[in-house]
Amino acid sequence: MTQTNLMTIPGQVDPVPVARDITPREDGRVDLIGLPKARIRELFEEAGLDAKAAKLRAKQVFHWLYHRGVNEFEAMTDIAKTMRPWLAERFVIGRPDVVEAQHSSDGTRKWLLRTSDGHDFEMVFIPDETRGTLCVSSQVGCTLNCTFCHTGTMRLVRNLTPGEIVGQVMLARDALGEWPRGTMAGLDEFDEDRGHYTADGRLLTNIVMMGMGEPLYNFDHVRDALNLVMDGDGLALSKRRITLSTSGVIPMMDRCGQEIGVNLAVSLHAVRKEVRDEIVPLNKKYGIEDLLQACADYPGASNARRITFEYVMLKDKNDSDEDARELVRLLRKYDLPAKVNLIPFNPWPGAGYECSTPERIRAFSDIVFEGGISAPVRTPRGRDIDAACGQLRTAAEKKSRAQRDREAAGTAAAAS
Repeated sequence: MTQTNLMTIPGQVDPVPVARDITPREDGRVDLIGLPKARIRELFEEAGLDAKAAKLRAKQVFHWLYHRGVNEFEAMTDIAKTMRPWLAERFVIGRPDVVEAQHSSDGTRKWLLRTSDGHDFEMVFIPDETRGTLCVSSQVGCTLNCTFCHTGTMRLVRNLTPGEIVGQVMLARDALGEWPRGTMAGLDEFDEDRGHYTADGRLLTNIVMMGMGEPLYNFDHVRDALNLVMDGDGLALSKRRITLSTSGVIPMMDRCGQEIGVNLAVSLHAVRKEVRDEIVPLNKKYGIEDLLQACADYPGASNARRITFEYVMLKDKNDSDEDARELVRLLRKYDLPAKVNLIPFNPWPGAGYECSTPERIRAFSDIVFEGGISAPVRTPRGRDIDAACGQLRTAAEKKSRAQRDREAAGTAAAAS
């Protein structure tokens, strides 16, 4: 059982507990989800297996966990039947608990999830014609206080562990039916389906670290989780299909490029200091010019791997022709291989902003395009279930836990 260390996060008075790779469980067993093959091998040796056996079992279990998606040891058919109970007594294959699952009229799906210590967070799946994108959370709550973002109005509770981060991907594959069919022992009868994945007619092809929280304030856990997602023996998703979004934590951006190597998205949202100071308060610490220089220095950035700049369209705040021209000027100044995603503001109760008009958004986009920079307008998805960009919080706090428990009890009573 590992210790829990403390770290101070900017904007947070009290230290935030940060679990290491193993989160203690009341039953004493260790959850293997979130652990790399080498760590699983270490645990097997600590549990009593000799080095040779631990190496073999770790390789087998890792394959079953991350490639086959099984959630019980009994399903690991190439492991001796006598060995499976030994594993089950000492280890567990976890998933986040699903509190609520919602479907939007446009096909977007959102899950309200709960950690083993009772904290709620959300993830979203967005299906398109050519891709299926999972929006993954990195923290419970957020510390950045971006004023246009509903998630930013939450307090930061804690970082999610590697297991809780990669567990979102595992859970989505469970729900979308995207694991390979058949078993290792029964591949003969499933040959025609070997390697075939389905996800409601679409593949889960992309991951964006754009859910709740600032990923670069939970760097180690995000890195470890994404390394599992990219592991060729496991989930095997290419780094080119993973995008990490940051509001501009400059000191961690180079490490992100060096140690993770995924695509970078930056929540820019304004080009004037006074406006960005208001809507993205982190700008007071890491200003626009320094942020753009860090983007220019980001490892691997090129015309083939452009940095995405996210820009929420707020009426009479950041949407003028002058703002569009300044955006073009700044991106050209730093010679950035860039794409700008224009995001119509998604309203939430109590928000102090309005969305720019469609005509204003189109005019802004045209100016940026004329400046030689791609500036598509993102189509809002999942608004009817509060799953759109900047809305992740509503479902988690709209109902109190007691209210949800009463509803669950009423449903159970009606069924009996």
